[in-house]
Amino acid sequence: MKSRSLLSPSLLLLLLLEFSGVSLQESRRPNFVLMMVDDLGIGDLGCYGNKTLRTPNIDQLAEDGVKLTHHIAAASLCSPSRAAFLTGRYPIRSGIYSTGKNVVFMLNAAPGGLPSREITFAKLAQQQGYETALIGKWHLGLNCHSSDDHCHHPNNHGFNYFFGIPLTNLRDCQPGHGTVFQIQKYLPLKTLGIVLLTAVFLHYRGFIPVHRRLFLALLAVLITAAGLVAGFLTVIPYFNCILMRDHRVIEQPFVSENLTQRMTREAVDFMEKNSEKPFLLFFSFIQVHTAMFASAPFRGSSQHGIYGDAVHEVDWSVGELMRTLDRLGLSENTVVYLTSDQGAHLEEISARGEVHRGWNGIYKAGKSTNWEGGIRVPGIVRWPRMIPAGREVDEPTSNMDVFPTVVRLSGASAPEDREIDGHDLMGLLQGKTDRSDHEFMFHYCNNQLNAVRWHPPNSSSVWKSFFFTPNFYPENETSCLHTHVCFCSDVTYHDPPLLFDLSRDPSETTPLTPDTEPAFSSILAVMNEAAETHRRSVTPGESQMTAGGVVWRPWMQPCCSTFSQLCQCQEDE
Repeated sequence: MKSRSLLSPSLLLLLLLEFSGVSLQESRRPNFVLMMVDDLGIGDLGCYGNKTLRTPNIDQLAEDGVKLTHHIAAASLCSPSRAAFLTGRYPIRSGIYSTGKNVVFMLNAAPGGLPSREITFAKLAQQQGYETALIGKWHLGLNCHSSDDHCHHPNNHGFNYFFGIPLTNLRDCQPGHGTVFQIQKYLPLKTLGIVLLTAVFLHYRGFIPVHRRLFLALLAVLITAAGLVAGFLTVIPYFNCILMRDHRVIEQPFVSENLTQRMTREAVDFMEKNSEKPFLLFFSFIQVHTAMFASAPFRGSSQHGIYGDAVHEVDWSVGELMRTLDRLGLSENTVVYLTSDQGAHLEEISARGEVHRGWNGIYKAGKSTNWEGGIRVPGIVRWPRMIPAGREVDEPTSNMDVFPTVVRLSGASAPEDREIDGHDLMGLLQGKTDRSDHEFMFHYCNNQLNAVRWHPPNSSSVWKSFFFTPNFYPENETSCLHTHVCFCSDVTYHDPPLLFDLSRDPSETTPLTPDTEPAFSSILAVMNEAAETHRRSVTPGESQMTAGGVVWRPWMQPCCSTFSQLCQCQEDE
């Protein structure tokens, strides 16, 4: 007797379709929402111990995902840190380093920027069919030779869509916040004016017996110098503070007050338009970098002035993006990552003397240094069902690790013609491994190897050695106020290097000695050998921050109107 199928053909077909649908759903490549806050301190978030700022949306993100507690930015300043994040490589390899005091890009009309030979995770995801967008801050250059060649533009580095600022949010971008340029330190306008008036008075009273023509010539030189300084400071906001949509300048100078809300609407719109296909969104916050701003609903909402208000607005924006993913049914298939490009900027004081600094928790110093406060940053990753919720990972990780993680999950392959310094995070995030692939990390100050971090196999220690340290800390934490950042020129070299065990002294308060650490010499020997091996392996890219790379060139100036109209425009929202 023949057995009869218990399933009718129609039911069997339905089951096959359903299983096929499940298989397709499970095999679908994830979306990515990658968020980077500018100059946010690791201690500014509730999930990292803050008790005085309210960050419920970011805290919820940490509860739903994994919190990285030893997450390191590859550099302590914006441009090199972002280059490392996007490429998975130490910034010295891509040429995003300085040999002097030109430590970040400061002018739109300068030829330096992320070279086109560099490959970002966005470019590789784009090649896999992802829709990609960068919304917010870029700070990796714009043009090479003319005002519209856009060789360094985000669209040329894998982002299909760009809405944001190509430079950064300078003090000059908000009236009354002063300037980041130090011209006034050498030619202070008020002092110059007093000198001019005094000189004129004394000359005509006969106290300066100089030939009249010579006196008038000197007076003309001083007046011209004063005029040039005043003119430069007047036009800088028009030249540097521009808002772009793809290649088009839509606002010049931009109005910052509601910019985070506008960026958030752009991000929501991007996700809505691309909800049926894989997408990668890099949301690069302009806050909480100086010049500080917050939109009206958030002003006065914190105990910490405009800085705290800005943190509150960032948290609101994160919540809006997460609610959009929920509404579109995309949360379970979206990898969400949140970090900061470096630690909080402790030297920030406004032109009116207001303190605009964040908090780096227990960690020493801040932005522009390789003390932990300058490079230990938040790291939160959420991917429901694929990454267990509520976990903490204390192993050393890097913002460079995002590159190989995104590349693998998007179905792409990492380029084999270059060194990739980041490591795939998924094993750590999913708990499949309990050890970081970073045995050594190397920390640069400009083009100089400044410090080495070593996490030995089968050890809980994380050693950190400094070859040199900035002189501003701890004797005088605010001695860099006149320059806004500390540079690598004013340093003290150490022989032997300073040595800390971060597992016992995360605040880097007490350097170890042969008396306090029996293995002092052998530990430093291993670290010095690793540093020398690393130095030999690195071929520095051509520096993009030489004097020629950062100097203003009039023919490269982006302008949405004629120069006679001072390059002014404002998009009608």
